[in-house]
Amino acid sequence: MNVEALRDYCLAKPSVTEGLPFGEDTLVFKVGGKIFLLTGLSEGDRFNAKCDPERAVELRDRHPEVLPGYHMNKVHWNTVYMNGALTDAQLCEMVDHSYDLILHSLPKKLQQEIATENR
Repeated sequence: MNVEALRDYCLAKPSVTEGLPFGEDTLVFKVGGKIFLLTGLSEGDRFNAKCDPERAVELRDRHPEVLPGYHMNKVHWNTVYMNGALTDAQLCEMVDHSYDLILHSLPKKLQQEIATENR
């Protein structure tokens, strides 16, 4: 997976927006106004994704391409390298997990609005 495929995958999810709030090099994806993924555009070989703390430790132990989140809360965020060692399916699953964590943290009313607008 490359940064263009990652971008396409994120934007295909319901109610996702993208922006550059931290400068021209950091592409940020949000749902309901909350960040679920960031990626640097100059490197384009890694992304930060939110993760359940226990699962984050498990992924880091199993995959050297998964590290504590760079410049993020290291308990809740992973930096994931897209260097070919992880499959696209594994990368997409990590994106899905991050998106779902954020989506389910939103107020119920907003969750329902997102669900109904994307049917």
